[in-house]
Amino acid sequence: MATALVRDLDDEVYERLKTRSAGNHRSLEAELREILTLASRHGDMATARAAADAMLRRQEGRPLSNGGEILADERLR
Repeated sequence: MATALVRDLDDEVYERLKTRSAGNHRSLEAELREILTLASRHGDMATARAAADAMLRRQEGRPLSNGGEILADERLR
């Protein structure tokens, strides 16, 4: 397994991470490993924007329903 070193971490950030790790009943190292693992699973922002744009293009021209009106109608029933 690889090893990473983080230099010049702000003291306040370090303390927040220590508090977070204690709250999750993990060592600081285990907490950092979890944070990095989760962060690595997320796509980059450009990919997310491209997916959102594609979704908007697929919806173009389709009529949009008003969720508030639908809920109001359901409550009257």
